[in-house]
Amino acid sequence: MDKRERLLTPEELAEELGVPVATLYQWRYRRTGPVVLRIGRHLRYRRDDVDAWLASQASPRPAA
Repeated sequence: MDKRERLLTPEELAEELGVPVATLYQWRYRRTGPVVLRIGRHLRYRRDDVDAWLASQASPRPAA
């Protein structure tokens, strides 16, 4: 994969996760969502940061 991986916009990430863009802004405010980059006045998300955050959200499987 290219070193310069394309960054996701809040709209793209919201669509991918199936949540409103406002939810991403709430998560950013509460510091509970994926790491967000501020580039000038724009917010962007790195795919690796989103994937790591998603993995951290997984519930552990109950013991059998």
